[in-house]
Amino acid sequence: MSAVGAGQLERVRVGAVAAPRKKPFLWNAVIIHALLIACIAVVVFPLYYAFVISTQDVQEVVQRPPRLVPSSHLLENYAQAWRKAHMGRMLLNSLVMAVAVAVGKIVISMLSAFAIVYFDFRGRMLCFWMIFVTLMLPVPVRLMSTYEVIGTLGWINTYQGLAIPLMASATATFLFRQFYLTIPNELAEAAQLDGAGPIRFLFQFLLPLSWANIAALFVVLFIFGWNQYLWPLLITNTEAMRTVVIGLEELIPRSGTELPTWNLIMAGAMMALLPPVAIIIFMQRWFVKGLIESEK
Repeated sequence: MSAVGAGQLERVRVGAVAAPRKKPFLWNAVIIHALLIACIAVVVFPLYYAFVISTQDVQEVVQRPPRLVPSSHLLENYAQAWRKAHMGRMLLNSLVMAVAVAVGKIVISMLSAFAIVYFDFRGRMLCFWMIFVTLMLPVPVRLMSTYEVIGTLGWINTYQGLAIPLMASATATFLFRQFYLTIPNELAEAAQLDGAGPIRFLFQFLLPLSWANIAALFVVLFIFGWNQYLWPLLITNTEAMRTVVIGLEELIPRSGTELPTWNLIMAGAMMALLPPVAIIIFMQRWFVKGLIESEK
């Protein structure tokens, strides 16, 4: 047998011996996928059950054992919940508030991070840490002082009163600062040699590089603004300015003798859930891209 033939035979034997080693990797993949499916089921089942309840009548909701399949009252329940809670107006209020909060946080955070990274002034790190420390002061802690300021400005029960107090964001400032620090200094020097001022450098150079981060932050901040409860409850005093998270209370019976209309409540909750889900689905690719680039 030639040396070449012996070598080929040896490689075949090694391959035949090494092939079974792939089985542990197969079992690992099966276990990992089973765990992922179980986690998804834990998260999705409450949402599915809420949707099922939103399609039933009151008798079907209270029956035991509970039904886990949709019923035939979907359009009826959603239409009744829409009329009873004035869902159209409340969804509009929540949308205006969430978009204003998200856009305001991004704009303010971009400008503050740009100033901290690219402007050399005395005390800039002190300013950064003062902004960062505000993470320890959530909205409930500064609630009364903020309410007093908004009342003095005459912004009670207005869109600016709903959105402006929530616009400052230490988290977004920190993320933009970390992203700007990864941009080579040569880019700023080249822009300066080209005659670009700070504003032109921000809008023509940094902004195009930041779109993925902006999109990822917009998704998070939109959901943050949409889910606000305590501040809108305090700052609004008419039904016309209520957000949808607060307005779901309109679907709960006032009288103690009535059965809770859980089917209408869940129909309202599902309608309140649709805009954030639509934002996540529509911007999913940009959201993931922004997270990956942030990690880099």
